[in-house]
Amino acid sequence: MVSTPTSRHVTATGRKRILLNRHQHSARRGLIVSGPAGTGKTTAITQLGRNYEQLGRRRGEILPDLMPVVYVTVPPAATPKMLAIEFARFIGLPLPSRFSQVEVTNKVCDLLCTLGCRLVFIAELHNLDLGTRVGAEPSDQIKYLSERIPATFVLAGVDVEGTGLFAGRRGGQIASRYTLIPTSPFRHKTEEQRGSWCSLVATLEESLRLRAHRPGTLLDLSAADAAARPPRDHRVLPESPRRRQPPHH
Repeated sequence: MVSTPTSRHVTATGRKRILLNRHQHSARRGLIVSGPAGTGKTTAITQLGRNYEQLGRRRGEILPDLMPVVYVTVPPAATPKMLAIEFARFIGLPLPSRFSQVEVTNKVCDLLCTLGCRLVFIAELHNLDLGTRVGAEPSDQIKYLSERIPATFVLAGVDVEGTGLFAGRRGGQIASRYTLIPTSPFRHKTEEQRGSWCSLVATLEESLRLRAHRPGTLLDLSAADAAARPPRDHRVLPESPRRRQPPHH
């Protein structure tokens, strides 16, 4: 996996939050990764979780039978019980359908504490419509889980700033506890941006294992001036007479 400035920023900030929350009993700090689709949000948080778990197991801080990292997604039109069931599904906890929301939540929290969970990822946060009661209740559930589980919570979604996440009294609490990390498409307009882009392409090229590949080819192509390429013609061309199907009588 090629490291990008966004993934490095998320990893560095995430590690700081984990260290800060190690001795916190409440009001733990977390992260919110927000940006347009396809800008590396899921990749960045996944890399943070992988690095944290691998490093912890290598140092002997995480025992083999523990589960330090949990990853769930917010389902559409989620309720607090649905969100708790997503946690139970990830850790493989069988639950009877007759269990209430409180029972499911308590079972999940107790087991995650036993498994030594220290990092929780919640993706697709934009599925919560905080302007309605249905969307606000799962938000409160996330806050409750973050109080019960001694872990650092990392939330990710598409442009979550526009969902009302930081509005009102509830939003003020979230804004004070979570650090927002915006993501954007990789740009190469300025000299600094072009340098970062070329560095990324060079790292990617070094990771390739191709038989007939000449080193530096991708870097030369990425540095080529895009203005020299002919503009694309987006007009709809008429159908060729040779491909035109004869009319059916």
